[in-house]
Amino acid sequence: MILARAVVRLLSFLLLAVLAGLGLVVAAAAVDPSFVTGLIGLGQLRDAVGGWFDALAADGPVALAGALAGAAAIALGILMLSGLLVPRRERLVRLRRTGHGTLSARRRPLSQVATHLVEQARGVTQARAKLKPRRRGGGRLKIRVDRSRSVSAGEAKASATSQLEGLTGPFKLKVAVQTRVGESGSRVR
Repeated sequence: MILARAVVRLLSFLLLAVLAGLGLVVAAAAVDPSFVTGLIGLGQLRDAVGGWFDALAADGPVALAGALAGAAAIALGILMLSGLLVPRRERLVRLRRTGHGTLSARRRPLSQVATHLVEQARGVTQARAKLKPRRRGGGRLKIRVDRSRSVSAGEAKASATSQLEGLTGPFKLKVAVQTRVGESGSRVR
């Protein structure tokens, strides 16, 4: 993520430098057009692509196809730049919204709290939690629980769910608990 942001900043700087250079060329063309045409060889370029531009400027399906392709390329470029430069909104789990503001929590800390709470349950050897927030508050908490052989799946689910009641109630989280027998060597904490 840090590398991506650095690349975006570098590319945006380079893009601004290119735009500044083009601005200088346009300003020089406004003052002395012959300087710019001689600098970039517009006469030779006109001779090379003049026929293609004449076909594109003519009426008919070729001109329409060229105009639509150009508009689509511009729209795609704008969409890609906006997706690259606009930061993503972080999905938060909302606890409470009042007139003074919103009290929210991030996904990872809530998942870690849920993991630690479930690992304290009777017969649980290991737990892993994933939290997916909903747009209008609340969310879905999926917990995978490794249990000891002496505890049934129903007991492990009930124990894990009861450990999470203090967390799931206020945040309006729906809990889905999956259990499996822990691997050999796993110990109850």
